[in-house]
Amino acid sequence: MEAMMTAGPDRLSTVFGALADPTRRAILGRLAAGDATVAELAAPFTMSQPAISRHLKVLEHAGLITRTRRATARLSHLEAEPLRDATRWLARYRQYWQESHDRLDELLAALQEEPAARPGDDRAGPRKDVS
Repeated sequence: MEAMMTAGPDRLSTVFGALADPTRRAILGRLAAGDATVAELAAPFTMSQPAISRHLKVLEHAGLITRTRRATARLSHLEAEPLRDATRWLARYRQYWQESHDRLDELLAALQEEPAARPGDDRAGPRKDVS
């Protein structure tokens, strides 16, 4: 039986919530190339550094990044473990979807093998003469 729901969201829900925003996904993509400052992360966006900082707080709360100080710079670092957890959770459904796609492929192949109905074909039964 599934564990009882707790008062707050579980870690996986927090991770998926953080990933729901395209800006945060883009930030994670950038961090996959290496650590970066807020200014570096804000550069490709048309939003302020404080707005980027709010996105970083969401990512940090989800455990997707950690932030450290180096001299006067505050660097953000990608943390892979929460992404692995999300990937494992999604992988459980991969077989289900693969089987569904396989069944659909079989159905489409069977439909393509049936001869196409031709004009004048009497598959619908004999026509009644209306005089």
